[in-house]
Amino acid sequence: VIQYVIEEAIASGMDDILIVTGRGKRAIEDHFDYSCEIERRLREKGNEELLAEYEELSELAEIHYIRQKEPRGLGDAVLLAERHCSCEPFSVLLGDTITTPWPGESPCAAQMVTAYNKYHKSVIAVEEVPYAKIKDYGIIDGTLMEQGIFSIRDIVEKPDPGNAPSNLGAIGRYLLEPDIFDLIRKIPKGYGGEIQLTDALRMLKTPIGLISRCRRFDIGDKPGWMKSNIALILQHPEFGEDMKMFLSDILEYKNE
Repeated sequence: VIQYVIEEAIASGMDDILIVTGRGKRAIEDHFDYSCEIERRLREKGNEELLAEYEELSELAEIHYIRQKEPRGLGDAVLLAERHCSCEPFSVLLGDTITTPWPGESPCAAQMVTAYNKYHKSVIAVEEVPYAKIKDYGIIDGTLMEQGIFSIRDIVEKPDPGNAPSNLGAIGRYLLEPDIFDLIRKIPKGYGGEIQLTDALRMLKTPIGLISRCRRFDIGDKPGWMKSNIALILQHPEFGEDMKMFLSDILEYKNE
């Protein structure tokens, strides 16, 4: 999964990446570590396509790691990156969300960069959320500035749908200015000692809400994980057509 997130970052022009991991996530580091052994095996098997992808990823970005020793919230995870990116704007791409751009569009992270370069304010990517799902999102309250762009007045975390200021929910993609670190330090710890990023975002001066022009896959639960696997395989240039035929056969058999 994290491979898709890293590829989004690289495709958006980012070449210096910090992955915040937790206990038991060493496999993530191993996955992105350059390994002469992996390269040798791919060459021996003649798998030139995988070898090219492996070498490209190693060359296009420097990947670093830091561990969040305890699960203390997204705000704490972002704060751990301060030493790494305290002097310039940076993007936060959550690992439980995969995005694929609409045809002809750039990746979601690149869309945020474009918005930032125009407005020079922190950017929060959002999408329209079904009424029943509003209670699961941070919902923005904002004023439309131009098509797909909002000036955010407030963010309400997981509101009751009937009291929500809009149906635009944050989707785990942010482009933030370094002043967010001082704001995170000011917010009190919440339930379980967690530090919520939303509390710091609410203190930003009129951040921008960007309606992303992409399809999002939420892999934070089992149904979402299964749906994302099917959808991404269907988009795969090598396996997509076979999967379409396979699913068609299954549905035809089910309806008999």
